[in-house]
Amino acid sequence: VQVVESGGDLVLAGGSLRLSCAASGLTFATFSEYAIGWFRQAPGKEREAVSGISNSDGSTYYADSVKGRFTISSDNAKNTVYLQMNSLKPEDTAVYYCAADRVPITMATMRRQGIWGSWGQGTQVTVSS
Repeated sequence: VQVVESGGDLVLAGGSLRLSCAASGLTFATFSEYAIGWFRQAPGKEREAVSGISNSDGSTYYADSVKGRFTISSDNAKNTVYLQMNSLKPEDTAVYYCAADRVPITMATMRRQGIWGSWGQGTQVTVSS
């Protein structure tokens, strides 16, 4: 499976963006078996988990820093997962990556980035104050 992110942009604080993670190399039935995770890496910082969704059971994960502001959703017919980001803050500035694998969505799997097999190239989100 391959994943490609899109939707990053420069936005003012308080604004919104929607990121997309499109998967390819899958059949409809196979995409429903995968989980998609969103991760981000700010300059000088380690990459961190942001959100994740299981296409098999619908479970989701959100980092505390984005709860109530970000919403993850999946469109199985389009093999695409979206990350709606509202009330953006300058500290949300980072390169956002999506990853895919057949893993459950739990705090543990979101923290163990090495278990995610397929990664995109990232999309830049810049929030100016």
